[in-house]
Amino acid sequence: MNYNVNEKGYYGDFGGAYIPEMLYPNVEELRQNYIKVMQEPEFQKEFNELLKEYVGRPTPLYFAKRFSEKYGVKIYLKREDLCHTGAHKVNNTIGQILMAKRLGKTRIIAETGAGQHGVATATVCALMGLECIVYMGAVDIKRQAPNVARMKMLGATVVSAESGSKTLKDATNEAIRDWINNPTDTHYIIGSVVGPHPYPDMVARFQSVISAEVKKQLLEKEGRENPDYVVACVGGGSNAAGIYYHYLDNPEVGIIAVEAAGKGIHSGESAATSALGKEGIIHGSKTLLMQTADGQITEPYSISAGLDYPGVGPMHANLFRSGRGEFISVTDADAMKAGLDLSKLEGIIPAIETSHALAIFNDRKFKKDDIIVINLSGRGDKDLNTYIEYFDLA
Repeated sequence: MNYNVNEKGYYGDFGGAYIPEMLYPNVEELRQNYIKVMQEPEFQKEFNELLKEYVGRPTPLYFAKRFSEKYGVKIYLKREDLCHTGAHKVNNTIGQILMAKRLGKTRIIAETGAGQHGVATATVCALMGLECIVYMGAVDIKRQAPNVARMKMLGATVVSAESGSKTLKDATNEAIRDWINNPTDTHYIIGSVVGPHPYPDMVARFQSVISAEVKKQLLEKEGRENPDYVVACVGGGSNAAGIYYHYLDNPEVGIIAVEAAGKGIHSGESAATSALGKEGIIHGSKTLLMQTADGQITEPYSISAGLDYPGVGPMHANLFRSGRGEFISVTDADAMKAGLDLSKLEGIIPAIETSHALAIFNDRKFKKDDIIVINLSGRGDKDLNTYIEYFDLA
């Protein structure tokens, strides 16, 4: 079975481009050009130079000795938190801004939940001198204030989404509306492996630099390219797509996706799409989606703004449906504890999104000599207020 996208834009049953007529020219222009542009030697050169000189790649593959000892297994952390802007998001925004320039776009829009993608988009727009508008849910604007300030310092306009749950899906709705109204000069930088084809594939390709580096780094450290498992948190799923990418068709590498169970999978306050989702269409693609019996989207909940999304990207929906990926749901409480554990054991404060991936070891048992690579997708600066309130650290 092939776990990459097919020529029609589908991963198994999931994917495609379910878009209003008005968006067809934009999406089609991108679809016809994205692979051709990405393969141009000049594009590759500029992309790789920026990743090295501006983002700070390659990011280290760090053996977490004390964290490993606690769980009796070998745990490596892929340090995406050390990227410029503090998360993996910038790998994709660098790629997409170069794509937008080659397609003659002068205005950039984006959506953001945790704010990391918004910051990464505002950063590359400042770098390239392009106008930047970021849509963000009103609830997320409150809980991610430092990132809102960063975006504004970088010259972006932050627009509050006031509809629905006022979180990520509502910000995405607003961004799509803007794109429909400004089709010719605007490129929409989607921050995850969601949206209409070719976005899930394009974003996964830009993020695949993560697993490409892991293969080289693990070979140096362990004498083998393949770990036993790669682990990542999944909201939309771009950091996960990045670390899975070069292992998708390699059955000896286990793929573990960790979702946000919020206050419990069946508590009514959760974002565990694999457990609760049914097939549906959201933001231009067919995927697994939390919804009511009559197809209305259920409001997701997670303590982490970046996992607070009612669906997953079509690549991940297919990994779940096919059984290639093992999906684990982690509650707020377990994630917060794991974040504090890593801070105290390794001196690394992770983003709360990443903390979900770190929390699997209490329940999921591994063999003693298993090598596990966790994508440490972002750093915890943006979440300090949440950590402070949760653990009463003030």
